Amino acid sequence: MSSAYAYEYKVATFRESLIGDALDSDKLEKVLNKHAEDGWALKAITSADVKGRIGPGAVEGLLLTFERPRG
Repeated sequence: MSSAYAYEYKVATFRESLIGDALDSDKLEKVLNKHAEDGWALKAITSADVKGRIGPGAVEGLLLTFERPRG
């Protein structure tokens, strides 16, 4: 019996400091490569407010959407 969906998706958040520093491209590259090792392909990057670790506010960050064949 085959699945109704050929792909599965995963969304990960990526943010830097609470001060609004520039995103570290080396750290982002490591996150992307780690997901690629597990078979995930980057589908989209979206800028968004991402919940911070301290307090109720949010900080600017990225939502990374990954896709891989269901299997």
